[in-house]
Amino acid sequence: MKHSRVFCFLALLSFSISMPAQGGAPAAKPATPAPQTKPAAPTFAGDVDRQVSIAEQEFVGAAEAMPEDKFNFAPASLNIPGSDYKGVRTFAEQVKHVAATNYLLWGAITGDKSPIESKGENGPESLKTKAEIIKYLKDSYALGHKAAKSLTADNALSTVPSPFGGPNPMSRLFLATFSVQHAFDHYGQMVEYLRMNGIIPPASRPRK
Repeated sequence: MKHSRVFCFLALLSFSISMPAQGGAPAAKPATPAPQTKPAAPTFAGDVDRQVSIAEQEFVGAAEAMPEDKFNFAPASLNIPGSDYKGVRTFAEQVKHVAATNYLLWGAITGDKSPIESKGENGPESLKTKAEIIKYLKDSYALGHKAAKSLTADNALSTVPSPFGGPNPMSRLFLATFSVQHAFDHYGQMVEYLRMNGIIPPASRPRK
């Protein structure tokens, strides 16, 4: 009889353990995934401003990479046999030319003028030191961002008088993007100047 009671007790205990809890806390529901944010639609201002930033990063990086004592370097000084570098711009003139052109093109959009007068295509003659030239360059890109951010779907294809003169006006979009293309044209030349002096352009250096 005693053994029968023990058996019944153990069977009841086993049954109670196997039964799900009644009236306990409800099972946790799986977490609801957070709604994904829809990417913002592209805009004229945003896309052109990205182009300005890319050109600025590579061009300013190349300009800053050249040492002060090499800023007036031109390939003609190397006297490479068979070459024809006579009369080409110095490194400093390349930088000043692009900065002055930035002011010319982007200023046609915003109405801003270059703070320093340029009498020729090589940029302001009054800028001599590396620090002065780099500041002028960076300021021109600040104007580029201002011009890019002013573009809208309504005004991007509206025209303004050509900064080069002549009867044909130019669209704001063309002026904003042509400045980027123009900078990369001269960036390629500056890369060669850097390489001729044993300097790897920052954009070409291995990433750490």
